[in-house]
Amino acid sequence: MSDNFCVTITHCKTDPDKATLGFVVANAAQGSEKETMVFLSSDGVWCALEEEMSRVDEGAPFAPLKDLVDKFLRAGGKIYVCTPCMKKRGISEDMLIEGATPAGGAALVEWLSNGSPAVAY
Repeated sequence: MSDNFCVTITHCKTDPDKATLGFVVANAAQGSEKETMVFLSSDGVWCALEEEMSRVDEGAPFAPLKDLVDKFLRAGGKIYVCTPCMKKRGISEDMLIEGATPAGGAALVEWLSNGSPAVAY
C-alpha cells in the first residue's frame, strides 16, 4: 500500500462545495499519515489565492475553505498549482498563498507514478 495520496481539485468559484470537500479529504489523508499532495487545476487554482479561498464557506458541518487549507499546510501537506491554468486566469506566482507551488502536469504524473491513489473533485 502506498504511503502517498493525491487529491485533484478542479473547482473553486464554479463549485465551492467541491473545493471544500477536496480539502476535507486531503486533511483526512494527511491526518492518516499519508504524504498528501493537492493538485489544483482548471478553476481549482483559485483555491490558492487568499482572497478567493476566503470567500468559500459552505457552512456547517464544514469549516471554511481557508481554515481547511491552513490546517492542511500546517500538517505538512503539499499544494501544487497548475502553471498553465494560472496563466490562463492571469494569476502570477506572487499571488499564491505561502505553501502553494506552481507546477506543470509532470509533477502530478511523477506523484501518481509512484503508486499514489488519487481522488478528484
